[in-house]
Amino acid sequence: MDSPFTSSLPSRPGVYLFKDRLGRVLYIGKASSLKSRVRSYAARAKTDWKTEALLAEAAEVAHVVTQTEDEAALLELRLIREHQPKYNVIAKDGQPFVYLLFTHGPLPRLEVVRNRTCKGDYFGPLVCKGQARRVHRYLLQTFCLNTCNKKIENGCLDYHLGSCPGTCRSDFDRDGYLFRLSLAQAVLKGDQRNFISAIAQKMNSYRCALAYEKAKELRDYLQNVEKIFAALRAALRLKEYAAESLVLAAPLPLEEDAAKALGQQLQEQIGIDRAIRTIDCFDVSHTQGRSIVGSCVRFCNGTPDKNLFRRFRIRSLRGQNDYAALAEIVSRRYKDEKELPDLILVDGGKGQLSAVRAVIPAGVCAALAKKEERLFCAAHHDGIRLDVATEPGRSLIALRDYAHHFALRYHRLLQSKSANW
Repeated sequence: MDSPFTSSLPSRPGVYLFKDRLGRVLYIGKASSLKSRVRSYAARAKTDWKTEALLAEAAEVAHVVTQTEDEAALLELRLIREHQPKYNVIAKDGQPFVYLLFTHGPLPRLEVVRNRTCKGDYFGPLVCKGQARRVHRYLLQTFCLNTCNKKIENGCLDYHLGSCPGTCRSDFDRDGYLFRLSLAQAVLKGDQRNFISAIAQKMNSYRCALAYEKAKELRDYLQNVEKIFAALRAALRLKEYAAESLVLAAPLPLEEDAAKALGQQLQEQIGIDRAIRTIDCFDVSHTQGRSIVGSCVRFCNGTPDKNLFRRFRIRSLRGQNDYAALAEIVSRRYKDEKELPDLILVDGGKGQLSAVRAVIPAGVCAALAKKEERLFCAAHHDGIRLDVATEPGRSLIALRDYAHHFALRYHRLLQSKSANW
């Protein structure tokens, strides 16, 4: 299965996305060699009905090249959760990552958690949960951080064995415990090379003393620690792929003649007296009224104009009100009527359309509701269901979805900052 799917794919690690002719993502996968993995689908389709159906529906394969397989694994999971492709079964729901968390409070703890819901200092995300837990156990043992809830005046058995700091004792050394906790934190964000070298030297000293079991235990920890450091570096580098992976959700670019024809078709669909060349699409994203953000993406002749993309933090609201949020970001976007595009498209129905028209009366506005893909505009007050078999229908849906992903990405960025990454 070479052209058109593999002709432009490199033999490098990365993430690949099968997309249909509407530009919708059908399936997301990772690979150590993008070209080899995608080529293998032709052979698999002969024996696997799901692969055969995927290839029959796919129109193109988009991809993002990463530096390592760890980065590809993290990026794959994030994109699956964002795009929810119909041929991906695993990782759509739930939390595929874990984090190492240093909690805040009177007696901070080091924990392995699945979600970033508590205040604290997080390290991750980490895909390999088993490795994360082994590193967690290593840090607890190395720095004596394994706190317990037992209330024994003279200390629990773990305390007398040297694996518990003795928080229940009256002479508990809290300052010493906090210092050791800071050392463990420094391990994960400090000089990794020197830390690994120190473990290697300790292993050699154990071997010289014929303490082979202890040396073997350290060797196992060292392997896991190195993998965790690699995973942490991969997680930090994911930001480098944010802009590139966003492009994957974009509608397929149009040739000049096709773009001109689309503009005329949209003119008839919306019911105005000029062809539509420029379209701005707005969307709002939030979590139950928190961290409300908005997005605006500009397309000109079917091509994204990223210099005119905008992101907004909602300033005027404290609760959930999508109508007011849309009105705010639209009014902030256009300070002058000269900035208005040929069409302003918002994600929603009649209510969202009325909210936008109230603040931009001079603009040509339309709304596109997700559930039935129904378009509301001046020519269709009660809405008209878009035909996805037509170019106008495909383009407006793809543009709306693109704005949604752009807003969602910004929302998640602000959430991660508020969780003290």
